[in-house]
Amino acid sequence: MDQTLSFLCDTLPKAQTLEQLTRPLLTLLSQVAGMESTYLTTIDTDEGVQRVEFARNVGDMVIPEGLVVPWADTLCKRALDENRLYSDNVAQTWGDSEAATALGIRTYVSAPIRSRDGQVLGTVCAASSDQVARTPEVEPLLMLLSSLLSYALERGMLVEQLQTANAELTKLALTDPLTGLSNRRAILNDAVRLFALAQRENKYILMGVIDLDGFKLINDTRGHQAGDELLRGVATQLQHGLRASDVIGRTGGDEFIVIALGTPSEHAEPAKDMRHAADLLQDRLAKATIGNYELGHGLGDIHYPGASVGVVAVMPGSVTVDEATKLADREMYKVKQQRNRQRA
Repeated sequence: MDQTLSFLCDTLPKAQTLEQLTRPLLTLLSQVAGMESTYLTTIDTDEGVQRVEFARNVGDMVIPEGLVVPWADTLCKRALDENRLYSDNVAQTWGDSEAATALGIRTYVSAPIRSRDGQVLGTVCAASSDQVARTPEVEPLLMLLSSLLSYALERGMLVEQLQTANAELTKLALTDPLTGLSNRRAILNDAVRLFALAQRENKYILMGVIDLDGFKLINDTRGHQAGDELLRGVATQLQHGLRASDVIGRTGGDEFIVIALGTPSEHAEPAKDMRHAADLLQDRLAKATIGNYELGHGLGDIHYPGASVGVVAVMPGSVTVDEATKLADREMYKVKQQRNRQRA
């Protein structure tokens, strides 16, 4: 016991992560238990699975790290349910466990790792394909290791949950909730990134502004639900008309922004090539917005004749993101005025 306490006193202060704590403890358990494999598992009761996180294998039998098995089939669950944490004849005691049979486990001992509220988070185990006699030191050591690992495992899970929640909050902060596209803040962040990339690679930027003509009238005559469905439908159509490297966002109301990275020109008239690329993108985006849109909610469908789209090609070193957006917005209004004159 003195050697165990000395080992723990030397190990615990140095551990900064769950792995750094677990691996020396599995070595200690292996030495005391005299078994081929010692391992730490986590349990996801919602998914109904158990996963081997860390393992130490010193014999022919191998418990692989990353192994995921159905929780209901495990020795750990059977041991917990029966409050029988040791067996040197697994085939007789729990012969219906397919996982144990596949791994060749004959001797098995484990202890549950519980959270402060009693929830089972995982197990710390030792197993062997040989028959290993039960020694008085193993189970007290397992309970000690279980207590030591419970805090670290619970803390790690809480950190992971917080990271997931923070990532979700970040996504929500940068996503338009109606269309699922980037919102104004996100698209402008993307624009800064693409402008910097284009400047490094001596490429130009295509900046497009899209405004849905007649959108207010649709809202007024068909209702806001119809307007929302149109926005979603147009967003989907625009996404289908873009390359994977292009970015699109809804900046508010019925306005969208598209930013694309141009390719370097090898011709003598780069400005002409840039203008041609802008015209092609403008035409593609405008056509993408035309079509029949299902409004749902018993509102039928609507044939939408298309949005006003303005696209400009700029060199990032000569204009800022804000200036390029204003140029594209001005181009869009020229298109809108021309469309209005044609309709008049």
